[in-house]
This record gives sequence, structure tokens and C-alpha cells, in this order.
Amino acid sequence: MTRSELTEMLAKRFPTLDHADAKKAVTLIFESISETLASGNRAEIRGFGSFNVMRRQSRIGRNPKTGEKVEIPSKVVPHFKAGKELRERVDR
Repeated sequence: MTRSELTEMLAKRFPTLDHADAKKAVTLIFESISETLASGNRAEIRGFGSFNVMRRQSRIGRNPKTGEKVEIPSKVVPHFKAGKELRERVDR
């Protein structure tokens, strides 16, 4: 599902909400989660899952074209863990 599909679904489910407001709501939710993660905090949506940041250590990798060893620097990446309710719904 894409962001535009989510916006359309939201607008259809709530007839009093026009398309522009649905788009603003979806954008606000995603921006809030992004800002929370960027500040190093955790975002949780009960029944859906939680988002947090994880640090990947630096490591030695290989350039697939030349086979040369390359150092890959450490970095911080977003991580999603599905909640129990979501896991159960997907498993059905």
C-alpha cells in the first residue's frame, strides 16, 4: 500500500474528511514518527508495532565489482517491530 492509497482509504472510510485533510493527516503521522526517530526516541502505535533506531557497527565489506575490501562506517538505521495484534492478524 502506498501513501496515496492510504490517503484514499482514509477519505473513503470517513466521508466527512475530504481528500486534502486525509492527506494532511497521513503526512502528519509519518512526519511525527520520522521526527521522533530522528531525535533518537521510540515511537509506538498500540496494536500495530513500534519504531526505534538501531546502531550498526562499522565493518569490513567487499566491493562486488573488484573484490576489494572496503570499510563500511557505522550508521543509525530505523527498525520496526510488529506488535502482537498485527502479527496475529497477518498469521491468520
